[in-house]
Amino acid sequence: MSHLKLSFATWDHDRVMPLHDGRVGIDDVDLDSHILPTTKLFPIAVQEARFDITELSLSSHILQVARGNSAYVALPAFVSRAFRHNGFYRRAGSGIKTPADFAGRTIGVPEYQMTAALWMRGILADDHGVKPTDIHWRTGALDQGVRHERLALTPPPDLRITPIKDGETLQDLLLAGELDGLLAPNPPRAFMEGDPRIERVYPDFEAVEQDWHRRTGFFPIMHVIALRRTLAEAHPWLPRALQDALVTARDMALDRLREVWLGSANRLSLPWLNASMERTRATMGASYWPYGFGSARAEVAAMCRYSVDQYLAPRLVAPEELFDPSLLDT
Repeated sequence: MSHLKLSFATWDHDRVMPLHDGRVGIDDVDLDSHILPTTKLFPIAVQEARFDITELSLSSHILQVARGNSAYVALPAFVSRAFRHNGFYRRAGSGIKTPADFAGRTIGVPEYQMTAALWMRGILADDHGVKPTDIHWRTGALDQGVRHERLALTPPPDLRITPIKDGETLQDLLLAGELDGLLAPNPPRAFMEGDPRIERVYPDFEAVEQDWHRRTGFFPIMHVIALRRTLAEAHPWLPRALQDALVTARDMALDRLREVWLGSANRLSLPWLNASMERTRATMGASYWPYGFGSARAEVAAMCRYSVDQYLAPRLVAPEELFDPSLLDT
């Protein structure tokens, strides 16, 4: 078996850091570590396929597989998951009381195709009857910098997606009254600074997200680890070896968090860590961060449906198409 030197790029999630720092290794593989924020990494992944192993937006992966031009095959190692009801924002005085009131409005989102927005539009459609065509979408930087769609989109005529100008931000347009609301993957800066003109649609978002989880069973998958397709084909043992290493790294991170949680010195700078851990386990069980295809298939199928319904993927992708075939039994 040949010794492989592979580039490995992710953000600094605790679930992958053991591979970056060498605490977890893969037999016959040397990893060349790259740690990048996903706003920089994902354009590289989908436009250049620069890295052999990369963290990848699952929405972008679905889109590229549907188009037949994906350089990667995914592993069912879900290194990023996040509930998304906390990302619905409204301008104070906009008249928006519930997400159903987003219909007929102008709403900002950093990228139409981003996975967070895929989930939030899915929630709008499934739970509130709001279709993507009911909204005028404005895309661009949330509160600083410049942002563009990482993949070109060809929306139908009745789906309005209008990029903002470089130098503008969605936050500033919301405060100026040009937007009614936002779908944001993280809180806008003005909101964090206490500006009363930006409000969460779900102030008690944790309770709403817990109820949604009970109803759906979903813990929204954001990102996967992806392996260059040619490498997976040339080295059939590699996807399983990489998946096993990622599982080990995840388990190390969760074991460490458990040690901190049950310790007496509050080593993590979070006053109510105990309360958060107890609520999480009460709602989701002890194995609250699952990897593996079988347990995730229904959730991934929902994402594939959303991608078609939201005019992203040109065809309905089966979840099995996204992942290496050797890992469909995990």
